[in-house]
Amino acid sequence: MSYQALYRVWRPKNFEDVVGQTHITRTLKNAIEKNKFSHAYLFSGPRGTGKTSAAKIFAKAVNCERFPVKEPCNQCDACLGIQTGSISDVIEIDAASNNGVEQIREIRDKVKYAPTAVPYKVYIIDEVHMLSIGAFNALLKTLEEPPKHVIFILATTEPHKIPLTIISRCQRFDFKRISQTAMLERMEAITGAEGINVAREALEIVALTAEGGMRDALSLLDQAISYSEDEVTVEDVLAVTGSVSQAKLAEVVSSLHAKQVKEALEAVDDLIQRGKDPGRFVFDLIFYLRDLLLFQSAPALEHHLERAIPDDAFRSLSEELSAPWIQTAIRELNQCQQEMKWTTSPKVFIEIALLNLVEVPKSEGSGDSAADSEAVKNLSMKLHELEKEVTLLKQRPQPAESQEASPKKQKRTPARSGRNGYNVPYERIRQVLNEASKDQIKTIQSQWANFMDALKQNNAPAHATLLNSKPRAASEKALILAFRYDIHCSLALEHQQTIEPLLAEFIGKQVAIIPIPEPKWQEVRSEYVRTQKSSSEEEGGEASAEEEEDPLISEARKLVGDDLIEIQD
Repeated sequence: MSYQALYRVWRPKNFEDVVGQTHITRTLKNAIEKNKFSHAYLFSGPRGTGKTSAAKIFAKAVNCERFPVKEPCNQCDACLGIQTGSISDVIEIDAASNNGVEQIREIRDKVKYAPTAVPYKVYIIDEVHMLSIGAFNALLKTLEEPPKHVIFILATTEPHKIPLTIISRCQRFDFKRISQTAMLERMEAITGAEGINVAREALEIVALTAEGGMRDALSLLDQAISYSEDEVTVEDVLAVTGSVSQAKLAEVVSSLHAKQVKEALEAVDDLIQRGKDPGRFVFDLIFYLRDLLLFQSAPALEHHLERAIPDDAFRSLSEELSAPWIQTAIRELNQCQQEMKWTTSPKVFIEIALLNLVEVPKSEGSGDSAADSEAVKNLSMKLHELEKEVTLLKQRPQPAESQEASPKKQKRTPARSGRNGYNVPYERIRQVLNEASKDQIKTIQSQWANFMDALKQNNAPAHATLLNSKPRAASEKALILAFRYDIHCSLALEHQQTIEPLLAEFIGKQVAIIPIPEPKWQEVRSEYVRTQKSSSEEEGGEASAEEEEDPLISEARKLVGDDLIEIQD
């Protein structure tokens, strides 16, 4: 086969070529030059950051005919032999496929023999964390006191799986993820030498997608070159990597902040229809928002951005969005990312997350402390006045209710279907209201937090569905749950067989859940209260503490909302 992958052709041949690991290469070069290198090293870090390449360069440097040198000459017989693998004194072992005690014992038996072609025998054990406990124990004594002519270099991506007794016998070097700037410079040098036309923006996307691994970046670049025609464009790289363009991310974020639900959902649907990975989209969106927040807080950190290039749209969004809104969006998307791991319908969870983000007020947590303090002050004053009025009303009897209005027949609202085909069961809900009591709803509300925690452990998608629900009324046999949107109601019914038995464990009895969108619940509740007043029923069940409501309490609800109201007898 004549063609070789870019990452193989351009594998580093000396320490200067190892990108982004200066803190390691400088130490190794000085140790070799001063002839003060150790008998055992541990190279740890993410994949594709240069661990095995550095190990091979180290093996060449200590065996170079011009020793002591900082860099191998790559011209002498020793350097060339080690580079091509023809010298048997430098042994590379893959611990993933050679992880037994027998293989390590074989090494232990052979280390006592002197090298045949070069001064030092070098054992490079890759993915050393894959060795069994027995193999580690077999290696332990040899690693502690090897012959003078033997050097061990252990490489791993998961150092926490290596016994501390092994780590303590090695000099440890932690390879870090390669920065986007360093990868970009290296790829530009490679494409220039290869004579390949690549748009700089395309290289930037490759560097972002590689997540700090130089080998991954070159593999993606190789794939994009094969996919493209005369020049590698941004579209070619996006098609190969499955990433979402920054322009599309900016479009989605802008639509969410402007509460343009239709545009945001259509953008997501279009991305998924074109084959983009839903998980990758959420991942890119989280990091794009992270970069917005970082740039907004400290524009000087422009070179530390993970997923974004500070173009005009990016800068405009950083000025337009508030930091609390971005933080809320990141938390919501992170929750969505967790829930997506347990479902076969990731698009549904993305849509729910976007709908929740649209509900976040633009000015939420705007950081205007003076305005916030003033709002809190006004709210406190209103609550204080309401408390006074409630006290006065309790001290005097209520006037007899006017009998002018004759009882009217209860108005029946026909069942209507939402956008997703969910029909609100109005008759069942009215029946629950007639049978509801304060004790029933209080029992459920007192156990609701514990129930939600248990549901999250048992069934994450069901928990995600109920996150924005509220128990509104309860009878002996049924519970009315109010949701923000119709789609939540349909999803709740899909998980009914999971939700109802678990809820029964906490409240001590089986109840059927009846979902209803919050706006429809407000209509039914108002209708029920009016009916109760017109028929002059003084005791009609609690109806979730919301029938025959005191005018003062109704006014309080309008002022501060249900979430801040607490009614006590």
